[in-house]
Amino acid sequence: MQLMHNVFFSLKDKSSDAVRQLLAACKKYLTVQAGIVSFAAGARDPGLNREVNDQDWDVGLHVLFTDRAAHDAYQDDATHHKFVDEMKPNWAKVRVFDSMV
Repeated sequence: MQLMHNVFFSLKDKSSDAVRQLLAACKKYLTVQAGIVSFAAGARDPGLNREVNDQDWDVGLHVLFTDRAAHDAYQDDATHHKFVDEMKPNWAKVRVFDSMV
């Protein structure tokens, strides 16, 4: 089975520049690992504000891996660690939702 890795970042600095920086870092550091089937990252659309829409995040990351082993290797990859080290100072909260699909 494939593993879908969804991460939702709430930022301290919610400016459009800070959102762009995080998106650029996602694309730079989190697309190079082996085992990635698909990658997407984007900012929350404030117009999607139905009662069921969670509004407590700024950037969403969505990575589909071939399997659990590829996901686990991604977590230990040096580029993933560099992403975390560079971007973490602006994170107010990070929520991770992993599922086998």
